[in-house]
Amino acid sequence: MGEGRTKWLVAASALFAFSYMAIWNLDLPQPVPIIWKGLPVALLALAAAGLAKGTDGWLLAAVLGLGALGDMLLELSLVAGALAFMAGHGVAIWLYARNRRGAMSGSQKALVLLVVPLSVAIAWMLPADRAGAAGVAVYALCVAAMAAMAWRSRFPRLRTGLGAMLFLISDLVIFARMGPAAGALWPAFVIWALYYGGQLLIFAGVSGTLGSVRHRA
Repeated sequence: MGEGRTKWLVAASALFAFSYMAIWNLDLPQPVPIIWKGLPVALLALAAAGLAKGTDGWLLAAVLGLGALGDMLLELSLVAGALAFMAGHGVAIWLYARNRRGAMSGSQKALVLLVVPLSVAIAWMLPADRAGAAGVAVYALCVAAMAAMAWRSRFPRLRTGLGAMLFLISDLVIFARMGPAAGALWPAFVIWALYYGGQLLIFAGVSGTLGSVRHRA
């Protein structure tokens, strides 16, 4: 795929992401809102697929594709959407494990080691309905492991690593909406902004690094 086409796909992705928030209060017929929600990350997946020249590129496309599927399935079934995202986190962990960083500072190692248990503990405490706390903790384990592996990978921390952390924070805000933030209006905007921003940064960091490697080769 040419650079121009990639830029158009990314621009269209951002346009659909920002406009999605504008349609929340519109009475649009189904499945328009569902498709609209899935388009931003689906377009990033198409861009990643167009750039893919090897296993890592296709793994990135799969991660984003499963994310787009999860976005749409969540509107139909919470369980189905969560499973799609968990599958995506599994593929992302595989991608990051294939691209592990070499030496790390002590503080970076500490972050990688602490992000999973802290995220799981926070997620478990948030739901007001304690019957759902275990399921929330299991999902948090998956997304936090993905974020930790992204930070541990050779991909740029200010793009891929930060993007994965934003993704994790967006999910923690979702869990907060099941407890202390229940009924508040702000979480919906924060969740979507952090989630899409995270996916965009993950795409930029991984595809940019893989593109640099291909260019040098």
